Formats: sequence, C-alpha cells, structure tokens
Amino acid sequence: MESQLEAQPPVLDRRVRRSRSALMRAAVELVTARGTSAVPLSDIAEAADVSRRVVYQHFGDRDALLLEAGLDLARRELLPRLADVSPGTTTRERALATARHFAGHRVFYRALLTGSCAFALDRGLIGLLLPVNRQHVHDMFGDRLDPQIVEDLATYLAGGGSAFFTTWIVEGAEPLDPEAFTDRLVRTLSVLLTALRPTTSTSDAEAPR
Repeated sequence: MESQLEAQPPVLDRRVRRSRSALMRAAVELVTARGTSAVPLSDIAEAADVSRRVVYQHFGDRDALLLEAGLDLARRELLPRLADVSPGTTTRERALATARHFAGHRVFYRALLTGSCAFALDRGLIGLLLPVNRQHVHDMFGDRLDPQIVEDLATYLAGGGSAFFTTWIVEGAEPLDPEAFTDRLVRTLSVLLTALRPTTSTSDAEAPR
C-alpha cells in the first residue's frame, strides 16, 4: 500500500496544480467581469470545469479561494516584474511597475479589498512585498542599520504602502493614473527616508527623537 502511494503523488500533484490554477484563474475572470466578490462557488467551479467538491477540497470556502486567487495573481504577474530588474533600477520604476499591475487589475482587487477577505488579502500582499521593501531599505542604508531596524522599517514601509495602494485602488478616480500615483508615492517615501537618514550616523539611531 505504501509503495503504491509513493508512486502516485507526481500524477496527483500535477492534477491538483492544474485544478487549483484553473479555479484561481476562473475566480479572477469572474470577479473582474462582475465587479464583485459575491460570485457563487458553483459558477467558479463551472468556469474551471471542476466540481464544487473539488473547490471545497482545495480551498474550503469562497473567501479562501478568492484570497489565494489574489495572491496568485500578484505572484504570477507582479513579483516577476519586481525581480527581473537591473541593478540600476530606480525606486520609481519599481513603484510604477507595482502601480501599473494594480491599475490593470483594479476591478478585481477593488472587489476583494471591499469584500469579506479584505483583511486577509491585505496581510497576504504585505507578506509578498516585504522582501522587496527589505531590499530597498538595504539598498538605501547598506549595513549601517541594525538588522532588526531594517526588518522593522521594511515592515513599516510595506504596511504603509499597502494602505496607500488600497486607498488608491478603492477610492481613486477612474481611470487610475499609475504615473501620477507613483509620483505621490515616491515623494512620500523621499520625505520619510530623508528624515531617517541622519539617524544612521548617530549612536542612538535606534531611538530617534
């Protein structure tokens, strides 16, 4: 029995990946088309050509499916753009790539960020973008900051940036203007990081007054 199970996983894994991928993509398409996260699970299952039972097996409920669909979209389309950059890529270019992603999928993200999985999606996106912010802080300050301060500052920037993006996605005038938004974001970051720079040359950088 054990040997049979060991022989099965590769095929089952591929099948599971295909089903999960189809469900997440169907969720993105249907939420975008309807402009709401209140899409029946049966509709998503039908669009993905799987049974409702498969949806429950893989995700449990609709909120879990929509959360994973949102994070999967960011992993597939946004993170590669942020990772595939040259050493000379500026903060503005990274921010603009992020803004264009969310503007391009505004209907989908707005539906989720105003729905029942909003908090979970916000936390998930912060987690995805935290390494990007951590690298940005390191690029700005090098090894002059204590590792814990780097982590705290990266978390602070990720959380604040998430709130900034969420407000823009949900409340921004139609159509969203990624260029103008990026200019606002970069100006805000510049003021914040400029204010922090002097503390790195003092012995009490951990406790700025």
